[in-house]
Amino acid sequence: MPLPNRVSPFGELFATPARGTMFGNRGGKFHRDDRTLGQRRHVTRAWICCRLKFNGRHRTVWGVGYTELFFLDEPTALAAGHRPCFECRRHDAQSFADFWAHSRKLRARPRADEMDRVLHSERLDVRSKRKHRMPIDGLPDGAFIELDGNAWAIRGGSLLRWTPTGYVARKQRPTKIAADVLTPPVILTVLSAGYSPKWHPSADNK
Repeated sequence: MPLPNRVSPFGELFATPARGTMFGNRGGKFHRDDRTLGQRRHVTRAWICCRLKFNGRHRTVWGVGYTELFFLDEPTALAAGHRPCFECRRHDAQSFADFWAHSRKLRARPRADEMDRVLHSERLDVRSKRKHRMPIDGLPDGAFIELDGNAWAIRGGSLLRWTPTGYVARKQRPTKIAADVLTPPVILTVLSAGYSPKWHPSADNK
């Protein structure tokens, strides 16, 4: 049976045999020694999104060290409140931080912990996913919204419906409505400033 180590745009952990394209963690180990979950869903504020392969490293998933997590793609990870890793994705992480600084008119690139403090306040409402009611007009590509209980990614003039295996439907992006936005507001500003996330291949096929 697959482990409940996949992450949805709602930040939930679930089990699926489908493979993700990106890897990550939430600051340490929160699974039990028998590879099951308790109530915890993170250890620290450092929620990161990583490459699947880096320097030939191999890990036993849900062994020691930290709780390995997987994402369909980067927009999914961003919606759940994860940021690029400064070790295995240094160029992307620096680009993300530069766009963060630009969008917030900072004089210097923020440190990882500075970003994590803001992200943590925007991604959780106690233990639940924090949603942000906003007008859909002006939301950037890569943002996720909730409609009819489903997660939809914005790409151009379209909405793409998320599933664990990929994006399975496209419909025209509505206008002049408010929606529950899953992607934290500060990440919306980074996307709007020009950061380009890595999409699952199915996003190009719909």
